[in-house]
Amino acid sequence: MLMTKYLIMDVDGTLTDGKIYVGGKGELMKAFNIKDGYGIAYILPQLGIAPVIITGRSSEIVTQRCRELNIKFCFQGVKDKLLTLKDFVSQQGVSLAECAYIGDDLNDMPCMKAIKDAGGLVACPSDAAEQVRKYADHITASNGGGGAVRDFIDNCLIK
Repeated sequence: MLMTKYLIMDVDGTLTDGKIYVGGKGELMKAFNIKDGYGIAYILPQLGIAPVIITGRSSEIVTQRCRELNIKFCFQGVKDKLLTLKDFVSQQGVSLAECAYIGDDLNDMPCMKAIKDAGGLVACPSDAAEQVRKYADHITASNGGGGAVRDFIDNCLIK
């Protein structure tokens, strides 16, 4: 198995609890886990792994969180996650086997299958959709937004 160079992450339901909080004036809020953030910003760089976001929604909240965590690769408003993933690895000159992926729902499955079939690792939060849980190499002890990404980093990516 090749060394993991990129951790590809979904946002809603993975880095967050999947809820979108809407205020009375239309403002949106999402909650992120500090332990996930520490793992992304401090542990991944020590492992030589770059974080990547591929998410179906577009949000300034995600842009801000990526700035805070020094996530340079952030793809938002993505309709076809697999196409985006394939374009990304091609541009980076790496294989899918050098990627790990964590996601929670059916729109993550094409990326998970491609990475797993290539020999990479795939994971999901404990509250992921049943089909995703059945397919994942690792199911985290925590739900999305509750430290699932950190669990994946600590239990599967640190060697």
